[in-house]
Amino acid sequence: MTSMTHDDPQITGGVDTHGLTHHAAVIDSIGRHLADQEFPATIRGYRDLLDWMRGHGTLAAVGVEGTGAYGAELARVLTAAGIAVIDVDRPDRKTRRMKGKSDPIDAYAAARAVLSGRATGTPKSRDGVVEAVRVLRTARRSAVKARTQAMNQIRGLLVSAPAMLREQVTGLDRAALVHTLARLRPGTDLSRPLAATRASLRRLARRHQAMDEEIAELDAEIGPLTRRAAPALLEMFGVGPETAGQLLASAGDNPERMRSEAAFAHLTGVAPIPASSGRTHRHRLDRGGDRAANNALHTIVLVRMRYDARTRTYVERRTKEGLSKKDIMRCLKRFVAREVYRSLTATPTEQVTQNDLAPAA
Repeated sequence: MTSMTHDDPQITGGVDTHGLTHHAAVIDSIGRHLADQEFPATIRGYRDLLDWMRGHGTLAAVGVEGTGAYGAELARVLTAAGIAVIDVDRPDRKTRRMKGKSDPIDAYAAARAVLSGRATGTPKSRDGVVEAVRVLRTARRSAVKARTQAMNQIRGLLVSAPAMLREQVTGLDRAALVHTLARLRPGTDLSRPLAATRASLRRLARRHQAMDEEIAELDAEIGPLTRRAAPALLEMFGVGPETAGQLLASAGDNPERMRSEAAFAHLTGVAPIPASSGRTHRHRLDRGGDRAANNALHTIVLVRMRYDARTRTYVERRTKEGLSKKDIMRCLKRFVAREVYRSLTATPTEQVTQNDLAPAA
């Protein structure tokens, strides 16, 4: 590694990440291009990239595209080396049309975004319990989709199945239906439609049972990890293991990277967006942000609107004031986001009273 002195110039790095290679670039303190080079996306390549950047001066920060995908491991290596890593979005289409696109162009653009202050986001660290919850939930989500698809196909086949088979399972609930179909005996002659239908239904039912077992195993693994990562979050009214897991995955192992609860509200898509014109003064729902996290907050609000007396009182009051149900839910989701942020950042949460719901508007 090249040793630096106090006279070395301060530089900023940028990296355009890909599956097999990363293209790095460095600029000086006034944005002049110094050099760019391609490195393999391996542990050795990450270290060579860091040494190469440091060889041009004192490295202030590095902007990395795709810290949640191809650049995840590079971000971890740079952070472990004490380098400030900034998450950089890819250039918008207008910029790409005007300046073209190539790996060096994108790498220099990432560095300029950091130097100019346009990019300021701190990436998720992805090195703790929350990352473990996220990857396990990925497997669970696909298992749930496969189970749902199997049940939809079962019901679709039963619609056109021979009456003898259809009447055999009429009136059964889902569990009994799957159990009955999994025990069908189609026979050996699958050239007959009845036998082929039985064989198909039996396979789909057994697939449904296998997904049930897989989901149960994953729930048993994810539950303790979620409680370990955020026990206070699970104590909130209306928050279950599934919604807590999604909110944890959206916040990451380092929720302190979010500067305020307002930043968390933007992340989850519940920050109120002004929609005023003329003498009309109102806000609307935010359609941006992490939609999975927004869905988790939506689920919490639905539970509270049905079972929480404090929330029901708030809904009645705001309805009398003329707010629509959509606007009331927008206010409630903003309020829940505030509670979740306090819980995730380990800030002592004060006792919430009914009047505390008013600032959510």
